[in-house]
Amino acid sequence: MNNKYNLKAQMSNSLIHKIKNRKAKIAVIGLGYVGLPLCVEFAKKGFCVTGIDVDKKRVESVNKGISYIGDVKSSEIKLCVKDKSFQAIMDYRVLGEQDAIIMCVPTPLRKTKEPDISYIIDASKKIAETLKAEQLIVLESTTYPGTTDEVIQPILEKSGLKAGKDFYLAFSPERVDPGNKKYNTANIPKVIGGINSQSTLTAKTLYSQINSHVIPVSSSRVAEMVKLLENTFRSVNIALANEMAIMCDYLDIDVWEVIKGAATKPFGFMPFYPGPGIGGHCIPLDPFYLTWKSRLHGYEAKFIELAGEINRTMPKYVVDKIVDILNSHKKSINGSTVFVLGVAYKKDVGDWRESPAIEIISMLLKKGANVYFNDPYVSDININNTLMRSKELSKSLLGKSDCAVIITNHGVYDYKFIIENSFAVLDTRNATGGLNGSFENVFRL
Repeated sequence: MNNKYNLKAQMSNSLIHKIKNRKAKIAVIGLGYVGLPLCVEFAKKGFCVTGIDVDKKRVESVNKGISYIGDVKSSEIKLCVKDKSFQAIMDYRVLGEQDAIIMCVPTPLRKTKEPDISYIIDASKKIAETLKAEQLIVLESTTYPGTTDEVIQPILEKSGLKAGKDFYLAFSPERVDPGNKKYNTANIPKVIGGINSQSTLTAKTLYSQINSHVIPVSSSRVAEMVKLLENTFRSVNIALANEMAIMCDYLDIDVWEVIKGAATKPFGFMPFYPGPGIGGHCIPLDPFYLTWKSRLHGYEAKFIELAGEINRTMPKYVVDKIVDILNSHKKSINGSTVFVLGVAYKKDVGDWRESPAIEIISMLLKKGANVYFNDPYVSDININNTLMRSKELSKSLLGKSDCAVIITNHGVYDYKFIIENSFAVLDTRNATGGLNGSFENVFRL
């Protein structure tokens, strides 16, 4: 877009003036790890923000000023609610009163590894019921390229309004990294792609109010693909690190030392690390949106599929390692006690969605093991419809266990204490690698 067109577009777009004057009303659908921080950032900048969620507990928590997400402080929510810049509701009818609506709804995979965009479709239908001229609609939920213009646009245009002309439609990939102390919603660069130039400009104007690093791209499809490339990049490289770990195990080489050595190269290498599997709402799922879409066009994304297959085998590899450790001490997995340390999908967060720990625990239970877990950030988990509660990380329970398994390398763990009070420790994250001394009861991935 040239400067002349930018000026013309801004003059003809009254919503842009509303946004710049902080008079625009904003609604965010979905108050999870993406939606809640987004609401708070806009509210802190002086916008009137309404969060919409079907979860009554979330709505009540927000209105009481209580955060249920680690990266958002309760004090921030409380302040926004108190000055009436932020409220949470369950009623979608308020959408007709908004100037900008941002969708942050779940996009899971079906058991067949096909995308489930039912939440996006439902939210779009709700928006269409009250859609008005000069509204901006933005999708942040990760999805396959073409969702914004092939799925959302036709639904919204059933209102009789034309996308890009009567209202504005764009995609902006979420880049939330739970637990990251350096990067957050306000300082992570934001990619924007509209279904036309005016939609891109309007969305860019909105996000520029809370983020100084907003990068427009040529279309919503490009923006959708950006997100998939980012997470596929990670999935593929994690898979490579996992395969290196397995090969190094066969060759009796310390993979962690290998990676440390390779990381000294100042160019052409970026360190990725092996682990018990991948988890969270992005890496295990997002690449399959791309492979599914590619398959519809007659192309099999073999490289991405292979990476996914390697990553999916890691929980079984960890269980096999536990079995081998017990066998080396003439113990059977059936009847042995295994103490799992950390069930969150990553360090220092309480999110256990898609965590490899869940599959590992399930497999151990099927093999007859007595399994306990501890996680300072997760109070309970559901394994095969059975509730398991976090146990105290005590000297007594460590001593009673036949094997302690470090699945998540939380920073609050005293790893020396764990080693000194355990019969055997399987460290899947190299959490004990920095400790001085050699420990014969520690086994690494």
